[in-house]
Amino acid sequence: MKLSNRPADRFDWTLAFILLLFCIVSALAISSAQTSGQYGINFVPKQIVWYGVGAFIIAGAMYFEPEQYKKVSWYVYGFGIFLLLLLHFAPEGVGQLGEKHANVKRWLHFPEPIGRIQPSEFFKVFFILGMARLVSTHHEKSEIRSIKSDCVLLGKMALVLLVPLAFIAKQPDLGSGIVLIAITAAIVIVSGITWKIILPAVIVGGGGAGFLLFGALYAQDFMVDKLGFKAYQFERIYSWLDPYAYRSDEGLHLIQSLTAIGSGGMTGKGYQGREVYVMENHTDFIFTIIGEEYGFIGACVVISLYFFLIYHLTKIALEIRDSYSTYVITGVIALITFHVFENIGMTIQVMPITGIPLPLISYGGSSIMSTMLAIGLVFSIKFHHRTFMFDSDDDDE
Repeated sequence: MKLSNRPADRFDWTLAFILLLFCIVSALAISSAQTSGQYGINFVPKQIVWYGVGAFIIAGAMYFEPEQYKKVSWYVYGFGIFLLLLLHFAPEGVGQLGEKHANVKRWLHFPEPIGRIQPSEFFKVFFILGMARLVSTHHEKSEIRSIKSDCVLLGKMALVLLVPLAFIAKQPDLGSGIVLIAITAAIVIVSGITWKIILPAVIVGGGGAGFLLFGALYAQDFMVDKLGFKAYQFERIYSWLDPYAYRSDEGLHLIQSLTAIGSGGMTGKGYQGREVYVMENHTDFIFTIIGEEYGFIGACVVISLYFFLIYHLTKIALEIRDSYSTYVITGVIALITFHVFENIGMTIQVMPITGIPLPLISYGGSSIMSTMLAIGLVFSIKFHHRTFMFDSDDDDE
């Protein structure tokens, strides 16, 4: 029996190359975004610095083995809850985004060069570790699987999910809350819980979502007077379904986004050839830059790059025999996939607008570092995974 121990053989060069391609795409898109004149600083060097910091985060993540992550999973989950609590109770000027969003508390402000940190972005990664530990430990203790044991597991997962959701809802940050739900759903699917439980839960959840949407569209007074919703909470739904008739800030934003992407045609207008003004087009709406400047073909290339990333992560998950590591990679896949689907979807009116960045392309230190941390976990799992190779002599024995 032979064991491959060469670090160069165990390092995932393919994943590293994919990240390099994303860095190039991000720099080009952010560089074009700045031609609109709405920004007074150059974000490209900063983004490259964040990628450099992300590389160190990956290197640090690879230093530890998956078993070590499993041991500290609840500690990092607890640390993430602490950050959400800190944000909730932070005094004005430390935990607020600014005058434009006076009722929104999503960022912790630190002195330069640290700047602003968004705890919910990092908590998504901590949440993956905690959820993976919960499911793997439950299966280790429950040797005999039954509907009762599956119900107990679902109850535990719901508790681990609802605690951070309560704090994130206070920010408010609908996008991050939905991401946590998506991560949980993905882990539930691969955890082996019987579909006799999952299917009714999906039906109930879908019915609840349908009820809320119906109420928002046709029974607004009932939703406000009887269920305690606020009228402004429905504005995003109205502007999503019919932005031309309901010209709120979100509606105008969506109109400009659709105009920019549509004007790109098949091949686009070329590098820095953008003409349509879109607010925040270096962060959440950076896909409008790609669609307008590189057209349908360029957008497909970027989407294909995400496809190869997710495919590669899925391939690694199928190779790993450790259940905890498999759940971690599943969570990372769900995190990236939902971010991509929601972000691109909201720019083309498939999904409502939420504050979710496009992974590895949108500008932002918290987004880049947290995504790199998540991918760093995959690097660690792949690096410390032992591949055994058997000689023909061993087969004869």
